[in-house]
Amino acid sequence: MNRRQALLTMAGAALPVWAAPKAKEYLVYIGTYTNSNKSKGIYAFRMDALTGKLTEIGLAGEVTNPSFLTIHPNGKHLYAVSEINNYEGKVSGSITGFEIDRSSGKLKTINTVAAKGGTTCHLVVDKTGKNVVLANYGTGSVASVPIRDGNGTLGEATAFIQHQGSSIDPRRQQGPHAHSVNISADNRFVMVADLGLDQIKVYKLDPAAGSLAPHSPPFAKVTPGGGPRHFNFHPNGKFAYSNQEMGSAVTAFKWDAANGVLTELQVISTLPSDANKQGNSTAEVLVHPSGRFLYCSNRGHDSLAMYRIAKDGKLTHFGNTPTQGKTPRNFNIDPSGRWLIAANQNTDNIVVFKVEKNGALTATGQQFKVGAPVCVKYLPVA
Repeated sequence: MNRRQALLTMAGAALPVWAAPKAKEYLVYIGTYTNSNKSKGIYAFRMDALTGKLTEIGLAGEVTNPSFLTIHPNGKHLYAVSEINNYEGKVSGSITGFEIDRSSGKLKTINTVAAKGGTTCHLVVDKTGKNVVLANYGTGSVASVPIRDGNGTLGEATAFIQHQGSSIDPRRQQGPHAHSVNISADNRFVMVADLGLDQIKVYKLDPAAGSLAPHSPPFAKVTPGGGPRHFNFHPNGKFAYSNQEMGSAVTAFKWDAANGVLTELQVISTLPSDANKQGNSTAEVLVHPSGRFLYCSNRGHDSLAMYRIAKDGKLTHFGNTPTQGKTPRNFNIDPSGRWLIAANQNTDNIVVFKVEKNGALTATGQQFKVGAPVCVKYLPVA
């Protein structure tokens, strides 16, 4: 290594974990449960991207149990599940599309369609913006719904796959429970974490046709009884991670992007060594935009587990940060990597943390009341 290369290497090592914000301001949308009568739907805030200051907007759009949200790549439309079991007299949840008013943050309803399965809990828009892919937890299925060009209207499902099987826990794994959907960076594969089967299902996506087909191999296994819930790709495209809801653990995988194959690298606890695992379950797993850290939420221990990610994709647990509330569900990190917002469902509050250069989380003192918050999404707007 010559002197210039050495200086560049040293400079790179000294760079902060977070990047300079590409936007000055975000709209932040919070999905909630409405069945407690503490919430009416989706709530919105403005965030200063540099300082992390949140300003409350209030109720942005009314909808039943919008427990998970996704934003279209064009930034003009937002889609929400309704985590229900009956839609138009059938065993089904639903999906509602909204038009985003970027100046006010308010949402205007476009239309609602059936999810083709009960207790719809997760969804994502594919990279082309042509389809919403969703997971139905209650009935254990996955579906794809088309987005009509231009106006964001949802059509009827063009693909539907019913999972089959069970796993070892007689209470929660007597049948399939699809819990999340994630799409690979190249838009070729859909990963579905199925808690009831202890599998990460892999499907081939045809975005033009809106179709899904089982890949070969069709799934990766996790620890029996672990109950995979959510899933997240590493930004380098070489690794992926799934949190085990029932096992209070994270599974690290090697990801073969060319062939669509997951290979287990490691299973690591989300709790301190002296913590009681009984009564704890995990909810969300997320890799920091820098690719250097990973976080996972613990419900029961009410904390965010923090990990360093090595070059080989394996994790080192370096602590747990209390979320300053009970039952943290989804949390999210802003695009620059500076700020993390945690949603505490059972204490009706969201909490803003600063992400330090070493990956540690520091509470900023900002807390806001939101009834039964579940999901956090950022939209750069200025």
